[in-house]
Amino acid sequence: MRRPFALLAATLLTGALAVPASAAGSGDGDEGFSIDDPRITESSGLAASRQHPGIYWTHNDSDDGPYLYAVDSATGETVARLTLTGIGSPRDVEAISVGPGNKIFVGDIGDNLGGTWPYVWIYELPEPQRLRDATVRATQYVVKYSDGARDAESMVVHPKTGRVYIVDKKEEGGHLYEGPEKLSASGENVFRPIAPVELWATDAALSPDGEQLAVRGYFGGIHYAWNGGRIQRVDRLSVPLQGQGESVTYSADGSRIMYGSEGSGSPVESREAPGTGEGGGGGKGARAEDGKDGAGAEGGDNVKLGGAAAVAVVVAILFGLTRQRRRS
Repeated sequence: MRRPFALLAATLLTGALAVPASAAGSGDGDEGFSIDDPRITESSGLAASRQHPGIYWTHNDSDDGPYLYAVDSATGETVARLTLTGIGSPRDVEAISVGPGNKIFVGDIGDNLGGTWPYVWIYELPEPQRLRDATVRATQYVVKYSDGARDAESMVVHPKTGRVYIVDKKEEGGHLYEGPEKLSASGENVFRPIAPVELWATDAALSPDGEQLAVRGYFGGIHYAWNGGRIQRVDRLSVPLQGQGESVTYSADGSRIMYGSEGSGSPVESREAPGTGEGGGGGKGARAEDGKDGAGAEGGDNVKLGGAAAVAVVVAILFGLTRQRRRS
């Protein structure tokens, strides 16, 4: 995928901010952990296993191959690597989700050409009952959009119906796209926009009961009520500041939202899910009201106020320069 100006700002953030204690791992993976496999340097998607408690599935961005990694959140270690067969060469894998019947869906939906590929792909495979390195045959689906090609990094599968949805990635905000009731492996699957999303989205996740949608960006996120796919905005999400935040998932029990980032030894940070207790909705580290990501962090994240303010200035300057360049 293309690396926007926000990623430069995110890199600066890592030097200005301390790593939250929750990311270090406390023995309970749902409280945060780090991905310690040296093969995983661009974790771009995250999905909690329902069949294997404490296991999170992830994958690299591009240039890795047809691989999925099962990470034990108690240790941060990879306990299985799956090699997908029956598909072509992945181009830009950006999302992963677990659907009904423990089916894993992988979204090869990024577009390094800025939204010009005429089609993208989704892969479906059964989650293995035994976690070990294995080769698994997957089904490949061809995906097109009703209103033309676009870049996307967010895909969710409804845990009850199995229907697949994609959120496209636009700086000014995108849309939630709904796929066919059932994907077809023999023809094209056309996704149609059904609701606006007020965020430059890098990933999304549905709660295990299928009633809540979390959409994240680089520095913030939004909590929506699912409402049958006609989503309704509820509140901001308290998204941690990360070097390149590109993944999000609910924990298997729905009590936590887990936020991941690219990079070697990248942390997966935990926040209370909206509606599960105090501070579960918005918070100090959420997003601004206009669809552009706002920087911030929760008070317990050991963040120095001066450093956060300096970073905010850097982000503002970069944003202004980018806008000026585009106008010229």
